Amino acid sequence: MEYQDFFRRAVQDLREEGNYRVFAELERKCGNFPEARLLGQDNDVSIWCSNDYLGMGQHPKVLSAMHAALDRCGAGAGGTRNISGTSLEHIELERELGDLHGKEAALLFTSGYVSNWSALGTLGAKIPDLVILSDALNHASMIEGIRHSGAQKRIWKHNDLSDLERHLALLPLEQPKLIAFESVYSMDGDIAPIAEICDLADRYGAMTYLDEVHAVGLYGARGGGISEQEGLADRLTIIEGTLGKAFGVAGGYISGSVEVVDFIRSFSSGFIFTTSLPPAVAAGARAAIQHLKESDWERQMQRRNVKSVRAKLDAIGVPHIDNPSHIIPVMVGDPVKCKYISDRLLAEHGIYIQPINYPTVPKGTERLRITPSPVHSAEDIAHLIDALEALWAECALARQPLAAQ
Repeated sequence: MEYQDFFRRAVQDLREEGNYRVFAELERKCGNFPEARLLGQDNDVSIWCSNDYLGMGQHPKVLSAMHAALDRCGAGAGGTRNISGTSLEHIELERELGDLHGKEAALLFTSGYVSNWSALGTLGAKIPDLVILSDALNHASMIEGIRHSGAQKRIWKHNDLSDLERHLALLPLEQPKLIAFESVYSMDGDIAPIAEICDLADRYGAMTYLDEVHAVGLYGARGGGISEQEGLADRLTIIEGTLGKAFGVAGGYISGSVEVVDFIRSFSSGFIFTTSLPPAVAAGARAAIQHLKESDWERQMQRRNVKSVRAKLDAIGVPHIDNPSHIIPVMVGDPVKCKYISDRLLAEHGIYIQPINYPTVPKGTERLRITPSPVHSAEDIAHLIDALEALWAECALARQPLAAQ
């Protein structure tokens, strides 16, 4: 085989399909989120698709905590916690996370991807005869963790309680089961029926594993996610989350009982053999969590801006998926046009929105995923809407009928 030719052809196929990924070279401006600068240029751009949903990656409390920890502890953790020990910052952050979700314990990982892959992989591999029932739209990290575990799996239709119950009813009542699902789904922005899933878990003797990565910090009186908002955290076996989205830093975690957390800590290769988070990162995450436990301003301002963007999109007929979350998927439906609009927004309007194409979403559902932040101004919103209206007309894309607005 001519290996290099194979690599070139595979990538060229992606280009021709309009699905080749191009990463914008941006440098965030400290203290000025959502502004950034294109590398090598003087042009400032406004970021409209960041997962730093509340701008906490630029918050003075977070930066101050990280500077202090850097001065106190240095740059890195020195290796795995097994080899180099657990720092005070790791211990305090895990306590903070357990408290956030009303759980006895928590365990840090290097990312949300790793926490899902490691936790689900460990549970599936180590619990005899476990069947994992996975929502059809679960994140790739969950899918890979389940696959890696080698456990039996059942995939149920997205947010479909009848289909979930059908799968549960086919299994022996005494067989170990785990229902794995998300709270907020990141591409469509819809929300799982958590209470009803917990009811089915109770009825059929299943554990529950909830991925709250797109909800922590954003929902609930203290930022504990949808499970806190709906008063359901105590009914969930494991709540998984990230420190790299609304908390603005990096890392992932699970929370649950002392027993389940210690079990995963003791058997998960993704924890045991991975260098731990730098203490400064842990300190920044803890500062963000503490702030959002007490401050609701960021959440309220974000919701106001989400509502404003949705209303203005409706007013110009640009189609977007209606959902109860902070994620606004603007539907283009064509990979080439989706990439073209994204490129034009950046080059001519100073607006950065990464196109979302296959395989992240099914073909024919290509979109621009907009995530308004608390610090986007009314002028920012008006500029975004004007640019989208012009490009929508230029690309002759379908609009929502006025009667549906």
